[in-house]
Amino acid sequence: MQDSTERLVELIKSTSTDLSPDVEQALRDAVAREADDSAAQGALNTIMENVRMSRATARPICQDTGTPIFYVWHPEGFSQRKLAEQIKNALRIATEKAYLRPNAVAALSGQNSGDNSGVDFPTIHFHEWEHDYLKIALMLKGGGCENCGVQYSIPSPELAAGRDLQGVRKAVLTAACQAQGFGCAPGILGVGIGGDRATGVIKAKEQLFRPLTDNNPDPELDAMEKQLHQEINELNIGPMGFGGKTTVLGVKMAELHRLPASFFVSIAYMCWADRRKTMTIKNGNVEITAP
Repeated sequence: MQDSTERLVELIKSTSTDLSPDVEQALRDAVAREADDSAAQGALNTIMENVRMSRATARPICQDTGTPIFYVWHPEGFSQRKLAEQIKNALRIATEKAYLRPNAVAALSGQNSGDNSGVDFPTIHFHEWEHDYLKIALMLKGGGCENCGVQYSIPSPELAAGRDLQGVRKAVLTAACQAQGFGCAPGILGVGIGGDRATGVIKAKEQLFRPLTDNNPDPELDAMEKQLHQEINELNIGPMGFGGKTTVLGVKMAELHRLPASFFVSIAYMCWADRRKTMTIKNGNVEITAP
């Protein structure tokens, strides 16, 4: 098995310092929508300058470089144990090079490991697939936006939400309204419908890897994504909560099977710095791209 540590360091660097084109374009479009000289437009212009400077200087887009979340698709016979060790070594190197801030702290003591290693830190999801090459996706999810994530159980008298897509809609609107600009809006919402409490959140976060310009293959969910995108932006929360036309850059949804007794709506909030990249290693060639 080939050592991919150096390549993984490059993936981490690219993810941390270079915003994906679809997110950058969505932010540019948002600048044009906001009123000239408004607080909303000013915040977005500052964000765009931040993106430019980070790319030019190869420095992190945000001081909170987030929780590293890896998805690995590998061929049959691949050693997950060895690759996990390479990922952890790459994180240590990337931290030394200041592509990442040391973010891993013990839950009770608050002791920082100093190198982004810890118990179940980073998060790594392994999947064996039928292809003969390796694909690794990385998301860096900041703490501010993670704190805005929420999970609802419906039916809910509080939300007046039933066990249907309109009930899901009410849950998502409530989550967006409660965030109120926290989590560094404009955000991106990933929504997992169904599952258990754990799988619903995992599915919600997976939606944040989707390109902002894609369409949901389920026509009903696709229509709801577009409706929620519009409705949330009509709340006038705006960038950083300053008011304006851009509260979210996108809403992405997915459905899971569930137990008859449970109906969870899990909402993962991502800040404007939707940092995610994918590395493909195929026939000795390495390519790092946006998802």
